[in-house]
Amino acid sequence: QVQLVESGGGLVQAGGSLRLSCAASGRTLSRYATGWFRQAPGKEREFVAAVSRSGGTTSYADSVKGRFIISRDNAKNTVYLQMNSLKPEDTAVYYCAARESAIISYRIDEYDYWGQGTQVTVSS
Repeated sequence: QVQLVESGGGLVQAGGSLRLSCAASGRTLSRYATGWFRQAPGKEREFVAAVSRSGGTTSYADSVKGRFIISRDNAKNTVYLQMNSLKPEDTAVYYCAARESAIISYRIDEYDYWGQGTQVTVSS
């Protein structure tokens, strides 16, 4: 199985940028379609973005489309989430997840492996 560790979270002002990383170990990440999800206090976990195993297909939640970019470097066993033009409503714990499939998904229950999460806080 694969282990996932997120990093890159922190405190940023509105309009700023952050880049999250998700490093995989145990198995090569190229076996997995990978997604980013987030959970704000008092809210359910929600889909943010996903990328196919090859990196050729991506999908985004409407709330982040045009601001966030998901990418992957299979040689480094890492997936990234570049977050630009951050808003206070982007504040959440961000989770990386992987599913052993070539097909991306926005469904939480279709991901097999999860990281521990990294906190992103956007101040107004």
